[in-house]
Amino acid sequence: MSNFRTLDDVDVKGKRVLLRVDLNVPMADGKVTDTTRIERIAPTVTEISGKGGKVIILAHFGRPKGRDPKETLKPVAQALGHIVKKPVAFADDCIGPDAAKAVAAMKDGDILCLENTRFHPQEEKNDPAFVAELAKLGDIWVNEAFSAAHRAHASTEGLGHKLPAYAGRTMQAELDALGKALDHPKKPVIAIVGGAKVSTKLELLENLVTKVDALVIGGGMANTFLHAQGIQIGKSLAEKDLAATALRILDKAEAASCAIILPVDATVAFHFAANAPSQAYGLDAIPADGMILDVGPLSIERVKSAIDDAHTLVWNGPLGAFELNPFDKGTVAAAKHAASRTKSGKLISVAGGGDTVAALNQAGVGNDFTYVSTAGGAFLEWMEGKPLPGVDVLRS
Repeated sequence: MSNFRTLDDVDVKGKRVLLRVDLNVPMADGKVTDTTRIERIAPTVTEISGKGGKVIILAHFGRPKGRDPKETLKPVAQALGHIVKKPVAFADDCIGPDAAKAVAAMKDGDILCLENTRFHPQEEKNDPAFVAELAKLGDIWVNEAFSAAHRAHASTEGLGHKLPAYAGRTMQAELDALGKALDHPKKPVIAIVGGAKVSTKLELLENLVTKVDALVIGGGMANTFLHAQGIQIGKSLAEKDLAATALRILDKAEAASCAIILPVDATVAFHFAANAPSQAYGLDAIPADGMILDVGPLSIERVKSAIDDAHTLVWNGPLGAFELNPFDKGTVAAAKHAASRTKSGKLISVAGGGDTVAALNQAGVGNDFTYVSTAGGAFLEWMEGKPLPGVDVLRS
C-alpha cells in the first residue's frame, strides 16, 4: 500500500483542489443524523483551506436515477460547514455553467461543495467526457474516499488520470493501517472472520489462508465448516451445499501452514430471539432441535489465547448473533481482549465492515483498536487481495 502520493507532496496554495470524499451519511427529515463520516474528512478540508487551497468537494449520495431532490448534498454541505466552522458554498451541479461559475468566484481558502455526482449517469460509467468536464474545475485531485476506492467511477478513479493525484489524510491513514495489517505485517498474524454466510466471504477466506498464521472462523459460517466435518449442528444456520468448498479451504489452509480455529463448543438456543433461554454444549452433543447462536465458553478462551499469540489482528465479522443479547458474548469477550492487548502495546489490531464496527462499538472498544475502517465493501475487497482502482491511481 506504500509509495502513494499524499498532501505532503504538493503545495496547495492558490490551487483549485478537487477533493473526492465520502458523504454517504444517514439522513432523516432533511437533516444529517450521524456526522461520523463528515468528521473524518474535516481535518483534510481544514488543512487544504488553511494552506490557501480552494477546496472543491465532490461526492455521491445514495443511488439516484438522475436528478432527485431527496438525494441532494445541500444539507450535508451545511453540516460540514458547522463541523469545520467555516462557510461552505454550494453549487447546484457538479459540471457545467453552475459549477464553473461557483468555482470562478472562489478565493484562496474558500470551500465549495458541488452537487451529487451521481445525478449524472456518466459518473458510474467513468465516462471520459464527464471526467474531462470535472477535470476542468480543478488543478489537482485529492482522493479522500477509501470507502469508494473499489469502484472505478469518474470522480473516484477517472480524475486520477487527468489531474495530479494525491491521497487525503483519511485515505493516507487507512492505507497506512491496512499496509501494517496485511501487506507487511508484524508476524504472527491472526484473522477473525465471522458473519452469517460462507458464500459472501469465500474469496476472503481463500486469500487469508495464504496470508495469515491463524484464522478464527466464527458466526453462522462456522456452522458450515462444522457440518462439512460431519458434526451434527441441529437446526443451526448453515450452507450445507458448500460443504465441499469448506473442506477445500481447510485443505488450502493446511498446505499454507495456516492454523484454522473453529468453535470447540457452542451456545445453543431453541428459538432465535433476544434473551431466549440458552446453554453451552460440546460439539458432540448439539441437540437436534437446537440452534447454535454463539461460540461457547471454551471457544472464547481458545480465541483469546490465539489473540495472545499474535502481533497483528485483522477482524471482519462477528462470532455470533451479536445483535441479540446474550449471543453477543463471544464477540464482546474477544473484542475486549483484543482491545486490552492493543492498549498495552502488544497487538496491532485492524477491523472493518459494518457489522464489525457495530459489534466493536457495542463492546465499548470502537476507539481502542489500532484502526477501525468504516469502508465496508472496499475493506472487504482489500482483504480479498483485489486491486482497488481508486488507490492504484494514487501510486507515485
